[in-house]
Amino acid sequence: MSSRRSIKETISPPERAYLVGVEWKAIPDGKYVPEDWPVEESILELNRLAHTAGLQVIGHATQKLERPNPATFIGSGKAEEIATDVRSRDADVVVFDDELAPRHQRELEKVFGNEIKVLDRTGLILDIFAQHAHTREGALQVELAQHEYRLPRLTQAWTQRTLTRQAGGRAGGSTGGVGLRGPGETKLEMDRFAIRQRITQIKRDLEIVRAARARQRQQRRREGLPTIALVGYTNAGKSTLLNALSGSTIYAADQLFATLDPTTRRVVLPGGAVVLFTDTVGFIQKLPTDLIAAFRATLEEVLEADLLVHVIDVSHRHAMDQARAVYATLKEIGAGSVPIINVLNKIDRFENPEAACAALCDLHDTIAISALSEQGLDDLLAEIEEIMESEMRLIRVLLPFERGDLVSLIHERGLIEQETHRNDGTYIIGRVPDYLAQHFTEFSTKTGGG
Repeated sequence: MSSRRSIKETISPPERAYLVGVEWKAIPDGKYVPEDWPVEESILELNRLAHTAGLQVIGHATQKLERPNPATFIGSGKAEEIATDVRSRDADVVVFDDELAPRHQRELEKVFGNEIKVLDRTGLILDIFAQHAHTREGALQVELAQHEYRLPRLTQAWTQRTLTRQAGGRAGGSTGGVGLRGPGETKLEMDRFAIRQRITQIKRDLEIVRAARARQRQQRRREGLPTIALVGYTNAGKSTLLNALSGSTIYAADQLFATLDPTTRRVVLPGGAVVLFTDTVGFIQKLPTDLIAAFRATLEEVLEADLLVHVIDVSHRHAMDQARAVYATLKEIGAGSVPIINVLNKIDRFENPEAACAALCDLHDTIAISALSEQGLDDLLAEIEEIMESEMRLIRVLLPFERGDLVSLIHERGLIEQETHRNDGTYIIGRVPDYLAQHFTEFSTKTGGG
């Protein structure tokens, strides 16, 4: 008999996940408000997140609440009901669609049994991010977010995995007297100290990354290259659009958070000007503020962009709600004032794209495209070029002959209305991007003279 084990024996089956969602009523403190989407739709999205994370969803439950239960988040009776269902379905993990406080997780684990893991939407997204971060920057940002998420939850993790395994169920035989600590408590403090140290180190490393990105942006500014950031809800088609515009082969897949690390490519506009397009991490509803903060280095690409191209999956039945979620996140990170174009993607899925786009009539400055079939991309680039030109500043300059570099810069990055070669230099009337105007200040002249 062969000693080689079968594939079925060597590959572990996916963990079985049970999903829990809550429909919140409006309450005065505003912490929990009615969702723009029905809870069933939010559960469907959670299902896709679970699938992306490699989980097998085997059931779900929902409850309508006014506010979270102080102990078990959902109602205690509902928790017991779900526990029974979870055990009957042989689930490995219960995933909540909202963020759970550490206390909620501890109490729910008691109800479900310590052998069943309890996870919330934030923890699930972090797991997906960890799988999809392929650069050092991305890995650092994910690790930081994971540590900051786990730090207040260490107590339950230690109780679940260590204390229950000790002889007699006691923490190393501690008498429980004041000031006396068992090995479990000491180990917990050591873990907390180690994590805090690691968080400090990661933040230092990310500052180095942030400084390097700042230098890259400054270099792009010196080269006169406008930057355009692709933003949008996860799985809206940003990476597919960047591939179509630049001819590159960035990984793109029909799944949530298929790409995490920002990618920048050069694109030539119809008039010949070169711009930089940057693909950024997708947004999603219920994305916690601290998780956004962990990706500050990446999101600065959005803040520093000259233009945002907001990619919207027009085929999604809640496309408008997804768009609102993106706008809310942009406002939260301070990018609400950056010029923006709304791109209605995936019109190839409709027989009548005009009717589909009309459903998003609340949005302004929209262009309908299909990144997959490349329909409408010429119109998009023309619109981008028009916007970039409208942001240009009029200059009248007399450039010395030794500053041929500035003459070339206007030709490459600006628009020339008049160019005259004179004995004392080259006189030019034209337009350049606002951020390049400073290069020409000392050569400015009111009139061209003879």
